[in-house]
Amino acid sequence: MPSIFLFLGAMSAFLGVAFGAFGAHGLKAMISPEMLTVYQTGVTYQMWHAFGLIAIALIQQYDPQSRLLKWAGGMMFLGIILFSGSLYALVLLDFPGFGAITPLGGVSFLIAWSLLIIFSGKKPPHHQNKKSSRY
Repeated sequence: MPSIFLFLGAMSAFLGVAFGAFGAHGLKAMISPEMLTVYQTGVTYQMWHAFGLIAIALIQQYDPQSRLLKWAGGMMFLGIILFSGSLYALVLLDFPGFGAITPLGGVSFLIAWSLLIIFSGKKPPHHQNKKSSRY
């Protein structure tokens, strides 16, 4: 059964490429170099975390019932929305208030990676007494 995180990761990567191309070819002449850098930061973080979502989908093959992986994927996707989304909105809508949302996305990313670190230290499912993971 395909993971929702494979879909979300692939879709985020697709959109990251599209947003990157738009920034490089469409926005470059319309915004300041500083705002272009902000926009490119959103694209960069979106792409890295899109690959993170794809990695979570692949790791789920190993332990499909893991709540840690489900939470990690959810927090990673939330981070893309809040972090990259707020940077895109900040640049495209020219509203500085969106900058206040960006750190929430960063915290979501940190939580996601922390959950993956915790998952990496747990015993493989075949070493547990139960069929499904308790984490």
